[in-house]
Amino acid sequence: MRRALALAARASATGEIPVGAVVSDAAGEPIGEGGNLREATADPTAHAEIVALRAAASSLGSWNLEGCTLTVTLEPCLMCAGAILQARVGRVVFGAWDEKAGAAGSVYDVLRDRRLPVRAEVVGGVLEDEARAVLRRFFDERR
Repeated sequence: MRRALALAARASATGEIPVGAVVSDAAGEPIGEGGNLREATADPTAHAEIVALRAAASSLGSWNLEGCTLTVTLEPCLMCAGAILQARVGRVVFGAWDEKAGAAGSVYDVLRDRRLPVRAEVVGGVLEDEARAVLRRFFDERR
C-alpha cells in the first residue's frame, strides 16, 4: 500500500486524481503499477487500476492475472471492478472506501457477487486514513 500511496502522490502532482495501484504476483513481487492518467492521456479508462493491470499483463505476457493481488488506494469503481474480474485477479486490497462509486462493498459489491462466474477476495480499509487524506488534500486545494 505504501507504494500505491506514493503513486497516488505522483498522480496528484501532475493534476490527476490521486489514486495509485500496484499488482503483485503470487510471491508478492510487484509486476505492474500505475497512477491515474485520465488527464494526461485523455483516456476515460486510464484509472490507476487499469494502468496497473495493463502493466502487469504486459510483464507476464498474459491477460490472466490469476493468483495476483491488486493493491489500490481507493475502492475500485464499476469499470475497474469489471476489469479486475476479467483479468482474474484473485485478491484486491484497497485503502479508502468510495461511498459514491465504490464497487467492492460500499455502493456495489461486484468483486464478490455470487451471480458472476469469477470473484475476488476483498480487503478494504488498509491505511485508510492515509489514503483518504491524500484524496481530501487534493480536492481541498481545488476548492
